[in-house]
Amino acid sequence: MAEDSLKKRYFYKLITNLLGLCFASVTQTIIPRGLGPRAYGDFNFLNNFFTEFINFFDMGTSTAFYTKVSQRPKELKLITFYFYFIGIIALVVLTFVVTAHKTGVYIKLWPTQLMLYIYLSVFLGIFSWITKILNQMIDAYGLTVSAEIAKIFPKIFGLLLISVLFIFSKLNLTNFFFYNYLILFVLAIIFIQIIKRYGYALESNWKLATGEIKKYISEFYQYSHPLFIYSLVGMFVGIFDRWLLQVFGGSIQQGFFSLSLQIGTLCFLFTSAMTPLIMREFSIAHYNKNLDLIASLFRKYVSLLYSITAFFSCFIALNADKVTIIFGGGRFKDATLAVAIMAFFPIHQTYGQLNGSLFYATGQTKLHRNIGIFFMLIGIFFTYFLIAPKNLFGLNAGANGLAIKMVLLQILAINAQLYFNAKLLKLHFLRYIAHQILCVACLLSVAILSSFIANGVFGHYGKVLPSFLFAGFLYTVIVMIIVYYFPILFGLRKEYIKLIKERVIQGIGLR
Repeated sequence: MAEDSLKKRYFYKLITNLLGLCFASVTQTIIPRGLGPRAYGDFNFLNNFFTEFINFFDMGTSTAFYTKVSQRPKELKLITFYFYFIGIIALVVLTFVVTAHKTGVYIKLWPTQLMLYIYLSVFLGIFSWITKILNQMIDAYGLTVSAEIAKIFPKIFGLLLISVLFIFSKLNLTNFFFYNYLILFVLAIIFIQIIKRYGYALESNWKLATGEIKKYISEFYQYSHPLFIYSLVGMFVGIFDRWLLQVFGGSIQQGFFSLSLQIGTLCFLFTSAMTPLIMREFSIAHYNKNLDLIASLFRKYVSLLYSITAFFSCFIALNADKVTIIFGGGRFKDATLAVAIMAFFPIHQTYGQLNGSLFYATGQTKLHRNIGIFFMLIGIFFTYFLIAPKNLFGLNAGANGLAIKMVLLQILAINAQLYFNAKLLKLHFLRYIAHQILCVACLLSVAILSSFIANGVFGHYGKVLPSFLFAGFLYTVIVMIIVYYFPILFGLRKEYIKLIKERVIQGIGLR
């Protein structure tokens, strides 16, 4: 079977992500409204805790697994070994939760949370991890096109289901957990069927000889052991940030921050879909010792994907008041500043994904670890200072403070990573810094102009949705004009623009 080409897979990722963005946007206007800030905050606090906890035990092994499957897709015992590993980690995590429950430690670990929701959250974290691994296998096998088409149906089903729950006033925290279980179950079944359909069996042989187990343990250990301290610090910082916000700010501030983070995630949908595909190409190119190809891929995609994310982020940041009302409703109006700040988070998250992919693909896990640990440790002090109350020498900034910390530290950390990757690939580091600044400055200027015109037409506190849509239309038109005349600002070349223009003209029959 011929594998999907990179361009074809990205095209399908792009189209399905456009659809996914539409479904996710509508879904995200329903969930916060139905749950309210407190329940929404509780869900995201627990979900973040177990995501970070499981990521620690993952310790980069899922990335190693993805890389190795990309390089050796027919090695079924590699699959067997890793699923045994998943089972062991799931048992360890469940044992931790049961122990915390029986000893009463859960009161300190998860302040104000019911034990029912803690158990529901830990199982959700495990199922999410398994589903992510199945999705990575599909990308590693080059079956992205089939998967992206198939994933449209769970998104439609999910939107219909959440709408029904909301309309009949059944969207509470318990039902929302089961809603997520159902969506993950449907996704997992789809992924498994796709893998089987194309001849990549999952259950052909579940037996492993002692020598094979030792070989795989050694292989994964060599890849991942430099990340042990990194994963440990990452888990601590990731949990500490949200835990401190829960202790000093409570569930409502947790809800405000969660909404801002979720809106930021929508801006990241396009580029996050492309990252696994590029990482697969990085892995194969490195396996073939083709550093020139890696440099070409990095140079071709990093600025473009950064610009795509910045396009959405800058507009959201300048229209945070409207976005907050549209997505969260009146109960979330105090989240406006956090939404505006966190809108910038996905911009450098794009660089982070691509930088991380390159570090993993080229085996530079020690360097990746050292950079990450350095900035995460600095971040602990920022978190405390920004969130702690004034009587404990903090600014008591709540969700806004955590948003500031997340954005600021990420910009510094990502550019440190970029420096070393540019050095490895013999690229001009300062050129990428200049592009980051110019691109965002240009897009913010256009966003300010389009919002000013829209507010003049509809009034600043007039019709929120029409004003937002009109500003978005103006913003898009102006940006497209700038892209046409100054494509370099967005990581494009003039020949690409000319080619697109010719294809469009041919497509509408003008030539």
